[in-house]
Amino acid sequence: MAELSNIFVLDELKSAFPEDILMQEEPYGLLTIVLKAGRLRDVLKFLSAHPDIQAQFLTDLCGSHYPDNKDGELCMVYHMYSMTKNYRIRIKCFIPISNPVIASISDLFPAANWQERETFDFYGVLFEGHPNLTRIMNVEEMDYFPLRKEYPLEDGSRTDKTDNYFGR
Repeated sequence: MAELSNIFVLDELKSAFPEDILMQEEPYGLLTIVLKAGRLRDVLKFLSAHPDIQAQFLTDLCGSHYPDNKDGELCMVYHMYSMTKNYRIRIKCFIPISNPVIASISDLFPAANWQERETFDFYGVLFEGHPNLTRIMNVEEMDYFPLRKEYPLEDGSRTDKTDNYFGR
C-alpha cells in the first residue's frame, strides 16, 4: 500500500471497533475520531500493529476542558503518526470531571510519561496505571488544576482599569 487515506484507516477502525467510535470528522484533512475512553489502549495498539497503518509514534497527548459538555467535561487528545506512511490521526476521548480517570499509555509509548504527568498537573486527569503520577510543573501544594475553566479570566472587582482600552 503506497499512501494511506482517511477512508481506509476509518474503515479499518470501524471494522475492528464497530461500537467504540462515537464520531469522526476531517478538519483540514486530519482524520479525527472520538472514541469511548475505555477502548483507547486497544485502538492505539491496533493502529501501531496494523501492517498498513503502522502509527507507532505518539506525537502528542494533551487535555482540554469543556465545562458545558455534561459527563464529558475533560477531553484527552492523542496525536499518532506513522513515520513509514507519513500519516497522522487524532483521537479524542471525553471523560467526566466527576471521575477523571483514563488508562495510562506510558507503558505503550514511553514519551507519554511526561505528557500524562503534565496533563494531570494542569487538568487533574488521573491516568490509571501510570508509574509516577505526580505534579511535574506546579508545586505539590496546589489544590486546584490551573487550566480548567473554573475561574473567571479577569477580576470583576478591579477599579484600576478602564474597559475602554480593551474594545469593550
